[in-house]
This record gives sequence, structure tokens and C-alpha cells, in this order.
Amino acid sequence: MIVAAADRAADVAARVALTWLAEPGNRAIWTMVQQIGAPATMDVLLAGQAQEPGLRRGVASRTAKGDARRLAEAALRHADRLGARIVIPSDDEWPGRVDALATLELNKAGRVHRDIRPPLCLWVRGALPLGETLERSVAVVGARAATGYGTHVATDLAYGLAEHDWTVVSGGAFGIDAAAHRAALAAGGRTVAVLACGVDRPYPSGNASLFERIAETGLLISEWPPGSEPLRHRFLIRNRVIAAATQGTVMVEAAARSGAVQTMGRVLELHRKAMVVPGPTTSAMSVGCHELIRVNPAVRLVAGLPHVLEEIGKIGDYEADRPRGPEHQRDQLDEEAAILLEAIPRRGRADPAELAAKAGLGLRTVLRRLSLLETLGLVNRHSDGAVGLRLSAIRTPSTHINRDRPTSTEAGASEGQEDVHD
Repeated sequence: MIVAAADRAADVAARVALTWLAEPGNRAIWTMVQQIGAPATMDVLLAGQAQEPGLRRGVASRTAKGDARRLAEAALRHADRLGARIVIPSDDEWPGRVDALATLELNKAGRVHRDIRPPLCLWVRGALPLGETLERSVAVVGARAATGYGTHVATDLAYGLAEHDWTVVSGGAFGIDAAAHRAALAAGGRTVAVLACGVDRPYPSGNASLFERIAETGLLISEWPPGSEPLRHRFLIRNRVIAAATQGTVMVEAAARSGAVQTMGRVLELHRKAMVVPGPTTSAMSVGCHELIRVNPAVRLVAGLPHVLEEIGKIGDYEADRPRGPEHQRDQLDEEAAILLEAIPRRGRADPAELAAKAGLGLRTVLRRLSLLETLGLVNRHSDGAVGLRLSAIRTPSTHINRDRPTSTEAGASEGQEDVHD
């Protein structure tokens, strides 16, 4: 859509002001903007003519503290100095997938569940084009109080996704979020942090250096103007954007009551790929994961990168190998040969007649199958006709550990915990 510069400037200023007058996702405001445009919606609200009494009171409260239009202008100037930009739906780089939030129905009580409409605008730090970066993206979310197991899994998943050219999206918090961001950076891939505060305000502060690295090679995005505080309810509002902007979401660890569980609720409502990693049944950090798997048939259990790639890729792009134990030569045997092999004593020898009786096979069948077993190197036939097992029929192949990917420590995954709200 081509929009004149003056019209875009007016639209941007109005959208920024509207986001200050009411929290993002507001159903009534979003509907009015769709019907009459952002500038006209501003006029209606500032004139005290909003139809919803609660919205009228909220706008009156905000305007008593300042002029919405002047605050919007100040926010835009600050963003310009910061090197941040604002993206609106008419821009080419708008992530169109978030518009699916307009389809969500009101099915629960409370503002967080009612006000779930698409963003009016997005503040962005980072040079990558927003829409293109999110087009091929997967969210990795989970507990801040992550266990060593959860951190390891998140690191492995995010590193592998980045290696396969998927953008890793998360919320920038401690624990699983930070592990996912760092692993994507370690792989030389793209990562996006969706914040519940201004893009100039690192929260948690312990992740400040991580946010700077993300801004250099990935993207920091937020619905709130620079300088905005990370209030508790904003994390829940933010979560709907993580769910909507990505092709799917992987929940690695989550307690029974967790912001990650709420994010997965949005993922399911939007019919995105909902993937959950199981954990130890004794871990409080996996209770939310197990409950989602137990009660929701649309949730897919994923136990590693191959499962995630199979879920999010196009049909035939990725196909996870089915789990199986180490291969043995005897796996290739037909049923009669396998029965005969089992009848041969592990120590000592036996003649074909004894083997036929023990295996319940005819003598001619035993003689034919012994030739096959001898060719495969599984048995020895001695000069007197007796048969014994070779060591290759007894030994089990050794397994090997793949250490191609970094551990969570190598990717710089976790650096403590802070009481933040997701």
C-alpha cells in the first residue's frame, strides 16, 4: 500500500498516542481504527465520545496526566535519537501474521483475555526488515527459573533452528528465553526479542548486554514507546504477539501457572504449531508442559530438533528418524534364521539335529539357515559338523555421543534469575 508521507506521519502519530491512551490490543480502539482511521479515532477519544464507559474513564485519566499528541511527538523524537523506528500496518515490513489476532473470539473474562486485538504499531531496534525476519520464525519459550535440563534443551533447539535458517523468537527473560536467544546468536543466526517495555529499556537489567547483541544482529520489538516500564500485565499482553508473529511455538519448561502456558493458549487459539518438550515427572518446571500434552490433542510432543523441524517445515522438507536401538546383523534375518540363531548355545557347540529339535524346525531348514548364518559371520561350523556362535553374534554395537552443537554453557545460556513477570 502506498501512503503519502504526510498521511503516514499523521497516522503514525495518532497510533502512538492511542497506544499511550490505552494498553495495546484494546478491542474497542482497534475496531474504531479499522473503521474510521487512527487520527479520527484520536479525535473521538479526546472529545470524550468513546462508547464504552470504561474506555472513556481510562482516556480521561490518561489525558489528565498529559497531552497525548505531545507525548507521541516526544516518543518519536526519542526513538529517532535512539536509532529505533516505528512500523505500522501500511508499511512493507509489517509482519502480516500478527493480523490473525483479529480473528480471536472473546471466550474468557478479564481484560487480558478481552483486549487481544492486533498491534496498532511496533517499535523496532535493529537493521533487519521486520516482516521478512519473522516470516520464517519459531518461538522458544519457557520458565525463567529453568533447570539445567531445560536450559540444555532450549540451547540445542535454538542453535539447530538457527542453523536451519529459522529466526528464533522469545521474550528476553532469564532462563529459557535467554538460552534461546544466546544459542541463536552463537549459531550466527537471527533472533528477535519481543519486549513488554520500551526498546531502550533492558529488562531484566541482567540481560542488558544480551539485548545489545540482539539489537546489533537481530531485532528488539515492542508495542510500547521508548521509556515505557515493564509492568506486570504487559508481559501477558506481549505474549499474544509472540504467539501470532511466528509459525509455531516450542514450550521447553513451564510451571503450573506460567506466562509460557498462557502464550501456548494463544498459539492454540490461532491454530499455530503448538509444540511442548516433556521433562522429568518429578520436576515442578515441567508440570505445565505435561498438563498441556495431557489435555490438548492439538499439542505435539517434541523431544528434539528433528521433531520441531518436522512440525514447522513443509511436507517432505524434514522428516524425523523414528527412534530405534543400535543396528545388529541379526536384525536382517528372516524369522526361521532368527529362531535358529537363538537356539545356538552362547557357550559350547551343538549339532544340527539338536538345533532342529530345540528350534522346532526341520533338519533341512536348519542346514539351509546355518549356511546363511555362516555367510553373515554369525556362526562357526566345525569339522565334526557342530555349530557354535561367533563373538559378532553376541556383542552389542557401541553408541556414540554427538557433540557437534555447543552445550548450554558454551552458548552462554543462563546468568541467574530475577523476579520478572511473563
